[in-house]
Amino acid sequence: MKCFSRYLPYLFRPPNTILSSSCHTEADIISTVEFNHTGELLATGDKGGRVVIFQREQESKNQPHRRGEYNVYSTFQSHEPEFDYLKSLEIEEKINKIRWLPQQNAAYFLLSTNDKTVKLWKVSERDKRPEGYNLKDEDGRLRDPSTITTLRVPVLRPMDLMVEATPRRVFANAHTYHINSISVNSDYETYMSADDLRINLWNFEITNQSFNIVDIKPANMEELTEVITAAEFHPHHCNTFVYSSSKGTIRLCDMRASALCDRHSKFFEEPEDPSNRSFFSEIISSISDVKFSHSGRYIMTRDYLTVKVWDLNMENRPIETYQVHDYLRSKLCSLYENDCIFDKFECVWNGSDSVIMTGSYNNFFRMFDRNTKRDVTLEASRENSKPRAILKPRKVCVGGKRRKDEISVDSLDFSKKILHTAWHPSENIIAVAATNNLYIFQDKVN
Repeated sequence: MKCFSRYLPYLFRPPNTILSSSCHTEADIISTVEFNHTGELLATGDKGGRVVIFQREQESKNQPHRRGEYNVYSTFQSHEPEFDYLKSLEIEEKINKIRWLPQQNAAYFLLSTNDKTVKLWKVSERDKRPEGYNLKDEDGRLRDPSTITTLRVPVLRPMDLMVEATPRRVFANAHTYHINSISVNSDYETYMSADDLRINLWNFEITNQSFNIVDIKPANMEELTEVITAAEFHPHHCNTFVYSSSKGTIRLCDMRASALCDRHSKFFEEPEDPSNRSFFSEIISSISDVKFSHSGRYIMTRDYLTVKVWDLNMENRPIETYQVHDYLRSKLCSLYENDCIFDKFECVWNGSDSVIMTGSYNNFFRMFDRNTKRDVTLEASRENSKPRAILKPRKVCVGGKRRKDEISVDSLDFSKKILHTAWHPSENIIAVAATNNLYIFQDKVN
């Protein structure tokens, strides 16, 4: 795992805010991170409803090491707080998920969602402005037609580069419960949005109508035993998708079999070990994230303590299980009391599906090499993030004598948690969101 313990850290901060571990507002907390399909752009959403897009620096002959750096490209307010007067419910502006669409022209398109509304944004550049209108003066005021004696041909003049974000579609009023996932289909014409009990299929061109493809709401809500926690389309087959549940199960559905996919094609569940049964078993088995591998052959799921990899051809158990922070098993009681046991950690693949990354507490994040079976724990913190410094692996001491470079499990800070991470689609560049700070780490450049 030598290449994963050597990253160049860059610490980014949302613009126009003063950030430190002791001074930030709730609105500054990053709630989602996502690279676009080329990795040239990186988008973050926060609890204040803002989207900040970073662009990768172009390579320079004078400063070749700056190629990995990302700088702010655009910032815009995606969602505003709303109030549902019929239900007396406040709708937060927090961005739950961002998903990029593949680039088709000079502009970029992305989907962003809060609890209720999905928006399609167009991000484009403008470096020229038209001048020489016939019916307007230079200040934009309408001219008296009687004063116009000559016909002018408008021309385009160079101007400072301006990046504009404009909402092209607003997909609203389709979810009774909070949206937890959005996923763009491989046909690039449709996408799905999932809440606790339903999954809807949308066409990008139609905003006033969606098609309900999964509905697990029982006739009597007292009979409700599980909720949908995450959902994603297959990367290559536009008819296939998976969704996970709070019971630790994954369902694979095929839209060719039925219009309403209440009956799954495959059902993935691992039998519970009776020796590990406890009061917290149901809570920690809830899946917080599900991701198809880039190849489409595997599914990765994250529950509270583990990351599991499933083969689409084997439903009865995962082919790989990685312990993220098994040392917390003895701390579940206190984690339940402070509500940390309900934290929803995400997981990501690297570009070749050979390495898995997910977050933990104390600003730790974990990497697992599927080929060598080696793993490493790294820390994203302001203290050890000097430019071009090499990240050192961290170890947690469970009991007994603690070594100098180890940290005791009792000293972990559970308020510092890494829930959201992203991996560049083709290079060893990762983005890690730690509360209100965004860290970008790059494989060591010699």
